[in-house]
Amino acid sequence: MRVLAYDFGASSGRAILGEYTNGRLELKEIHRFDNEPVEMNGGFYWDLPRLFREIKEGLVKAEPYGYESIGADTWGVDYGLLTPDGLLLGNPYHYRDSRTGKLFKEVNARIGAGRLYRMSGIQALDFNTMYQLLETKQNHGGFYDLADKILLMPDLFGYLLTGKMWAERSIASTTQLLEPRTREWNTELMELLGLNKDLFPQLVDAGTVVGELSPELCAELAITPKKMIAVAEHDTASAVAAVPAKDKDFVYISCGTWSLFGAELKEPCITEVSEKMNITNESGYGRSVRFLKNIIGLWMIQETRRQFKRRGKDYSYSDMERLARAAEPFKCFIDPDDPRFAPPGDQITRIRDYCRETGQYVPSSDGEVIRCIYESLAMKYKHTFEQLKECLGKDFTSIHMVGGGTKDGFLCGMTADAVGVPVTAGPIEATAIGNIAVQLITLGEIKDLAEAREIIARSFSPEYYYPKDSGFDEKYSGFKKLVRG
Repeated sequence: MRVLAYDFGASSGRAILGEYTNGRLELKEIHRFDNEPVEMNGGFYWDLPRLFREIKEGLVKAEPYGYESIGADTWGVDYGLLTPDGLLLGNPYHYRDSRTGKLFKEVNARIGAGRLYRMSGIQALDFNTMYQLLETKQNHGGFYDLADKILLMPDLFGYLLTGKMWAERSIASTTQLLEPRTREWNTELMELLGLNKDLFPQLVDAGTVVGELSPELCAELAITPKKMIAVAEHDTASAVAAVPAKDKDFVYISCGTWSLFGAELKEPCITEVSEKMNITNESGYGRSVRFLKNIIGLWMIQETRRQFKRRGKDYSYSDMERLARAAEPFKCFIDPDDPRFAPPGDQITRIRDYCRETGQYVPSSDGEVIRCIYESLAMKYKHTFEQLKECLGKDFTSIHMVGGGTKDGFLCGMTADAVGVPVTAGPIEATAIGNIAVQLITLGEIKDLAEAREIIARSFSPEYYYPKDSGFDEKYSGFKKLVRG
């Protein structure tokens, strides 16, 4: 059986065909396209019309292969607003737009960060949907008043394909407006914030057949109707579904532009300790809980590479790794989650300023800058691993690392060294694989998630990294003094 997965990442989107046969899963990339934000009038936006055109091109390319269903996943929090007759009110904002910073502070001061965490279980991040929507209401009331429904990005793509509206629970949890225990819309919090609860569509579980490609779309593209399945539509939820773990208790890092570091739970963990550590409780497949921290991941390497290129140094990622390996270790650290590193821009200057401000050695060579990023990420992983163990009272003995970041063997090995436990790295295409696996479960080809993980484990060979005594423990106390949460 074949199914089609659309996976929207930080810089590209892909249409990937998954074929399940003889107990193994195989992938074929049908279509790849850029997914870069567009800056207009001082704002950052999704390039939605172009992306929908790319989706349609993928459907046309996939048609000759024959497949049963479609599922789409994206990153969380971003959304579109629709009028009562289904018209989209402008291009959706991209979460890297900076418009919510002031409002974030105002809302937290008015209601209380602790109260918000207890009501939502979600990590306090100023780009969460809740703050984005409040900003629209406060500063663009005309748009807010015209809106009849809000659709998170994968649900919006699904609506454009089928004409149906829904809200899948894993992506809905990133709004900060889902009640963490019942996994229903948190109408109490909406009323407290003055948000219209009627904006939010009906919730569905991951693995729900929500419709078919519309007759109009099929006629336009000369394709046959296909089922649309609400997969685990938050890309991290799909990636976690693809973790090839044998044990029920495991720790994962979904590593890409962001590093999502966490554990899979049956129920949320909302305590004073988890609040202090700012650990989130997002929904996953089967109404599981993704208890995790959002850590800025390879974004810093990616953005630093872009800055080098602006300076006339067109380094490949292999070049950057070579320069980092040659640099002297442990000369300086940053906290990757310091807010200054989140926006696009000159990360090289920001890193040097941070080190200067914190009284550390200021990296001068390109290799020192790159090594500082790698070592700081590995130290942040070590810190988060300790926090998870403390919150959950469990002594995890290994880490599953999945996603595109597993192609970076330098980071994987450094993670094992820093955390002090073995790292199993892979699959690389975890998000698309999780998307495909949920479709196959829904269609009855695979029994359940446990069987899916067994199939994934034998279909994609991982890499193994074992810890070496490389000095991270000795330098850890110095790093901890820099960490914000």
